[in-house]
Amino acid sequence: MWSTVTDVQHGPLEDRHRELGASFAEFGGWLMPVSYAGTVSEHTATRSAVGLFDVSHLGKAVVRGPGAAEFVNSALTNDLRRIGPGKAQYTLCCNESGGVIDDLIAYYVGDDEIFLVPNAANTAAVVAALAAAAPSGVTVTDEHRSYAVLAVQGPRSVDVLDELGLPAGMDYMAYADASFSGVPVRVCRSGYTGEHGYELLPPWESAAVVFDALMAAVTRAGGQPAGLGARDTLRTEMGYPLHGHELSADISPLQGGCGWAIGWKKEAFFGREALLAEKAAGPSRRLRGLRAVGRGVLRAGLSVLDDDRKVGVTTSGTFSPTLQVGIALALIDTDAGIDDGRHVTVDVRGRAVECEVVRPPFVDTKTR
Repeated sequence: MWSTVTDVQHGPLEDRHRELGASFAEFGGWLMPVSYAGTVSEHTATRSAVGLFDVSHLGKAVVRGPGAAEFVNSALTNDLRRIGPGKAQYTLCCNESGGVIDDLIAYYVGDDEIFLVPNAANTAAVVAALAAAAPSGVTVTDEHRSYAVLAVQGPRSVDVLDELGLPAGMDYMAYADASFSGVPVRVCRSGYTGEHGYELLPPWESAAVVFDALMAAVTRAGGQPAGLGARDTLRTEMGYPLHGHELSADISPLQGGCGWAIGWKKEAFFGREALLAEKAAGPSRRLRGLRAVGRGVLRAGLSVLDDDRKVGVTTSGTFSPTLQVGIALALIDTDAGIDDGRHVTVDVRGRAVECEVVRPPFVDTKTR
């Protein structure tokens, strides 16, 4: 999922992470903190108290101009008409064959402005796809280094925001523009962990002011800073997709379990005809969860077998700190007839690990 390289981009808070003792690795072209006190400790702190994640590597883009919201709605899969100003929405940018260029969050600022948060490595592709289709008067701007992104996640995240005087009482996927110590901050009730949480977007150059205050409040709340290692174990326990694993140019939203994020009644969005055809025929494979019955750590790219017949491949895998067992997400062939509760095996370096097919999420949380 990540590798150590030297030619990477750097976020606005790297010095803070070094002071906190973080280990680093490249992810999405950015040098990011992987862990501070250990992935399991950070995972557990997020589930039981609160974790603070710096995910400033995430992209940011703005679509502005007369009818910007209408244009974005004609391009991205989800139906922006379901929300309005002050709300955010999970959506996808697809190619014409129905594959996923990226999955992202769209903030509805107004009819003439939509703020987008795509994945780091896919920001340029999303901006290019939208810019190529934008009508006259509508601009699509890459704002990757204009904002940092800080995620405060866990059951005590409300206490952290309350201490800083930031808005915390909004509904799930609602956002509010506020300020802290003179720094403007957009606060959204969202996250990637399955816990009650928030994502804060201060200006890139002022991120340290907000991070330092959050870090102090998180510590007082019994929490910890958390890196990409914990972010991955937390999202896998929830069955949340990661682009390049559960979604890609070759893995459609229907295959990756994101058909719910498609406005099927809309007249237009990128990849509409291909996705309608796939929906009518039924996807050839679907995303399922696998829970190891015995010992074994599951990883991505492993063969899933049913009576020695290959029926799928794992897309993500980890050892679940919450459940204390190996878990994985996998694309399973539809015609294999594998139902929930069925046992299959996963080939882990020549060793057959027995797994139960389950429906994600693997753990129960109270996101909403």
